[in-house]
Amino acid sequence: MDDEAVAHVTTDGRKHTLREHLLSTAQMAGDFASIFGFRQWGRLAGLWHDLGKYSRAFQNKLKAAGGEEAHIEARGAQVNHSTAGGLYAVQKFSLAGRLLAYIIAGHHAGLPDWEADSTGRAALSYRLQEEKLLSDALAQAIPLEIIEQPFPSETPMGRDSAFWLRMLFSCVVDADFLDTEEFFEPEKAARRAGYPVLSELVPPFIKYMENKQAGAKQTPVNRIRADILARCTDMAKEPPGIFSLTVPTGGGKTLCSMAFALRHALTHGHRRVIYVIPYTSIIEQTANQFRKIFGEAVVEHHSNLDVTDAKQETARSRLACENWDAPIIVTTNVQLFESLFAARTSRCRKLHNIAGSVVVLDEAQLLPPEFLRPILMALDELRKHYGVTILICTATQPALGPYKSPGFTFEGLKGIREIIEDPAALSESLKRVEVKLPKKLYEPTSWEDIAAGLRQEHSVLCIVNRRDDCRLLWSLMPGGTFHLSALMCGAHRSNRIAEIRASLQAGHPTRVVSTQLVEAGVDLDFPTVYRAMAGLDSIAQAAGRCNREGLLKKGELVVFTPPSRSPAGILRQAAEIGAQLLSDPGADPLAPERFTAFFRELYWVQGNDRLDAKNILSDLSPDQQLRFSFRTAASKFKLIDDLSQAPVIVTYGEEGSRLVDQLEHFGPERWLLRKAQRYVVNLPKYIHRQVCADGGIREIHPGIFVQAHGALYDENLGFCPDRSIVYDPDELVQ
Repeated sequence: MDDEAVAHVTTDGRKHTLREHLLSTAQMAGDFASIFGFRQWGRLAGLWHDLGKYSRAFQNKLKAAGGEEAHIEARGAQVNHSTAGGLYAVQKFSLAGRLLAYIIAGHHAGLPDWEADSTGRAALSYRLQEEKLLSDALAQAIPLEIIEQPFPSETPMGRDSAFWLRMLFSCVVDADFLDTEEFFEPEKAARRAGYPVLSELVPPFIKYMENKQAGAKQTPVNRIRADILARCTDMAKEPPGIFSLTVPTGGGKTLCSMAFALRHALTHGHRRVIYVIPYTSIIEQTANQFRKIFGEAVVEHHSNLDVTDAKQETARSRLACENWDAPIIVTTNVQLFESLFAARTSRCRKLHNIAGSVVVLDEAQLLPPEFLRPILMALDELRKHYGVTILICTATQPALGPYKSPGFTFEGLKGIREIIEDPAALSESLKRVEVKLPKKLYEPTSWEDIAAGLRQEHSVLCIVNRRDDCRLLWSLMPGGTFHLSALMCGAHRSNRIAEIRASLQAGHPTRVVSTQLVEAGVDLDFPTVYRAMAGLDSIAQAAGRCNREGLLKKGELVVFTPPSRSPAGILRQAAEIGAQLLSDPGADPLAPERFTAFFRELYWVQGNDRLDAKNILSDLSPDQQLRFSFRTAASKFKLIDDLSQAPVIVTYGEEGSRLVDQLEHFGPERWLLRKAQRYVVNLPKYIHRQVCADGGIREIHPGIFVQAHGALYDENLGFCPDRSIVYDPDELVQ
């Protein structure tokens, strides 16, 4: 090789010099960090992140490997090149250098813990003992412009230090990825530059809303929706901060919140809108609606196929990660909040692009109580220090403001500004449903009796709490009844919901049995809705699918107690609190004050310990020696436990089958993974393992599983794990 050190080499011999890579990464990381005021820190961490590549051992290894994979140290026999820069930072800046060391040492394998209790040799305290890695690098001729750097003058006073480090880490790893991508795949890098700026998206949005309002019937509900839209547009001029939008279901909340977000972003210079939805199962409708308006400016990012980790990482999988560089992101609670507490590079890469954004939390009542304190801390940090405006949207506002009582203090979010002038009056004006409760609230009704009641209705939606309940009740219904559950992939659900809408609009008898996935973000309008006992928020959301357009004098919501219990955990507790509150016959079951009482019971009665059940904040609180537990905290912060759920890509329709074939041929390319998310079903892990053992699922790339034969996927029910050893007759033909 030439005398000049090299960072990367392609299989055809092109060389990316190390000096060029370090300077370019430093420049980019500094630019990213400047958004929140820390250009010097970002630049310095980027400049030193690959110092270890100057070592003769690494240069020899790169020459011997002769290709792009050589620099991925997570692959067994590779040379450790990320520790040297961390050691150098500590040598130069003593204790303060540890801040840089976390970032530099973790830029491939992820942010480390300081202590070695659970992470062993991966712990930063252990890695900083490997001084020979630094001496080997410094023995080479490193340019002075790389190693002679002053300590940054920017001071992170008043910030949560663990959160700040994670944001800086994001700047460095994204800059590293992007510069590496520019070298290996310049055509892919060029495609990243095609997004419009946010200001270009306002005219198509205004035109869409004008056309929508011009074509809408002049009903009382539509007049109220127009008033809500005008109020959101007007309030967008307010200074940045935290806002709430309390609009009953059916009030046009999705488009009104986007109107606020766009206008607020333009007024105050925000860079993008991040629209966050609680469930993967309901993200498709919102993303599709936004794509109709904004086209390819929308990136829909789930978490189902975020499968890369340090042990499986390759150059290709690293480049398949999203970094949220589009002007409009539609994502899930899982993707946003797990990323905000992540340690892995693939999860953290996007974080710096949250700075300077408007974040819309749709259906915010579904924030998980056991992680509520860490989540609210992160939101408050984004608001105070990273130029983020937060909009909390729901028909049933959770109790997120500060609260204090004897023996209990809830810090909450201070200074929340409600957009709607009088939410109680708005709720009354949009009241379109009468709630019918069972005479004996705690006495279960059999599925046969529920099915008999549903058969008497011309058009009816029944929402239950469990997938197996949904399938059982559907089996008791007459032919032509629709089934909806998360065992159907997103593409299948979208098609089925379109069929349901068409059937309703045509006036045909339309009966639907569904899980709670229809309760947020799914625009359906039934004259009658049945709802299995659940939390008060879920019952209110079910009411939002009833007489949604206000075309009837009153719709009817029938609440029943099912023969099966709600799933254990928060859903069961919410159902019990809901039953308790509904047992009081003296008040409107869906009055706004009922939700305050519901969430206080759900959040506060058991105290702060329950609101940070995994002690995440303790793991991320440093002592005077700057000892953090990034990896331990990340392993605990799982809104959906990795041990309980696993994804499978199904072969629904021609497109699903084609995507599986392409994934096998091309590998986990970013564009393919993005498309495949609409063909994913999540299974309980134990069922996933069993179906794999039966041959019904196969692993085509590390962590990517696909449906192996056709009988597993039913046109009515979706994925049927119980059919894993039953083959479609066509597949038995040789």
